[in-house]
Amino acid sequence: MTEAVPPEKIKRAAHLLLFRRGRRPGARDYELRNRLGPNYPAVIERLNEVLKDLDLEVRGISDPGVFGEEESGKRYVAVLKGTMTPADARLSGWKIDTLAGLSAAIALVLAKQGKVPREDVEDLLADKLGRWRTEALVDTFERSGYLQEDVDGFLALGWRAYAEVDFKELVTRLLAAKPVGAAGSGEPTEERPE
Repeated sequence: MTEAVPPEKIKRAAHLLLFRRGRRPGARDYELRNRLGPNYPAVIERLNEVLKDLDLEVRGISDPGVFGEEESGKRYVAVLKGTMTPADARLSGWKIDTLAGLSAAIALVLAKQGKVPREDVEDLLADKLGRWRTEALVDTFERSGYLQEDVDGFLALGWRAYAEVDFKELVTRLLAAKPVGAAGSGEPTEERPE
């Protein structure tokens, strides 16, 4: 049996998680503990029940601390539970080719076991979206939290990718997609030497 949670705490948790304060959405675990009390996990669980009907859920992701690695904790964010239709994706504020570039960048990082040189991502995006846009796109993906760059110039997945992207579904959809020049498309396929 779940613990009884006052409606005021559920409302306060929704305000903390749904309204942006600062650069990152959501709230850190210590913020929730300070505002909701030590039983904040029960409040989050109850909020998830309320958000289920709206196709949203609260996820906790690891979040490195501001003062160093020893201050790490969890950041809780409200994210879409299901998938978006292409018509709804246009409402996200990003163009469809930018979303495609983000998908390609995340897929490349996943394919390279979690770390890839920035130049490799820029080369991949330049082939599809144009060289002039790639640097700005990668910077946008970094600022948004989907990618993060280390001091050596390698890109890895950022906190927001872990929160919002279903990696298994992304890989499944990419593998199911027909490549350009596939049989029946009318275009000749290129044979690659091995």
